[in-house]
Amino acid sequence: MFRHHDSPEAVGSAGIVPRHVAIIMDGNGRWARQRLLPRIAGHRKGANAVRATVQACGEAGIEYLTLFAFSSENWRRPADEVSALMELFATAIEQEVSRLHEHGVRFRVAGDRARFEPRLQALIEDAEATTAGNRRMTLTVAANYGGRWDITQAVNRVLAERDRRGTPGGPVDESEIAAHLSLAHAPEPDLFIRTGGETRISNFLLWQLAYTELWFTETLWPDFGASDIQAAVEVFRSRERRFGRTSEQVQDAPPSTTGAAYGHAGHGRTHAQDTGELLARRPAETASKVVGAR
Repeated sequence: MFRHHDSPEAVGSAGIVPRHVAIIMDGNGRWARQRLLPRIAGHRKGANAVRATVQACGEAGIEYLTLFAFSSENWRRPADEVSALMELFATAIEQEVSRLHEHGVRFRVAGDRARFEPRLQALIEDAEATTAGNRRMTLTVAANYGGRWDITQAVNRVLAERDRRGTPGGPVDESEIAAHLSLAHAPEPDLFIRTGGETRISNFLLWQLAYTELWFTETLWPDFGASDIQAAVEVFRSRERRFGRTSEQVQDAPPSTTGAAYGHAGHGRTHAQDTGELLARRPAETASKVVGAR
């Protein structure tokens, strides 16, 4: 899956690479419609784009990749499409987990699994167990996931944990919520990508995207690949990430403070707690629309 010469330079000129990239994979249906094909054909082609993207991110040195595969709102789609998507998800796990494991990729699923059929739940659990010791990259697939659900379930887990411990009540703070989110195992995303031309985050990682750089492309997901990752990373390198501070503060900060907020917010921590990473300004060109989170 990954080439032996992989490095941060593999996707572009030398510079900083985002530690965590989160992607909304949009445009499968339109890709199929443009070719007079059924929608499921677009989803199948999109599965190939997942494989190419995982490889490109691995070769770039990206440590965490999160893909939004199926939202909690997608159950509203036609029943035959939902059924086909669930079967495609199960097949992809069966076919890809050994390859992921071989290349040191840890596989995880974020979302409410209770609605999945027992077979799919078992496949997810087995894949997670098989790859649990891998450290080269963590691939998280968000399935039956919604940002509002994630925050709500985190708060409920905090309260339930307090009840179990018999600890007194009191305000719930950010660190408690962050530690119980579905992606508590990963730093907050440095770079968010959405394909397909839409410019919204669609209830994805509402908590975690607070300080994330946003990049939108017209490219439909089945056509997305290594060159698009390169374009997104180049734009990311051109951004100045201030985390609430002024440009002057960022420029004057000592080098010793540069590691914390560059996507290095620890598990269950927020960028607001770990501010500091300074990104050098670099020119970048892309034909895609670019929107910065400030």
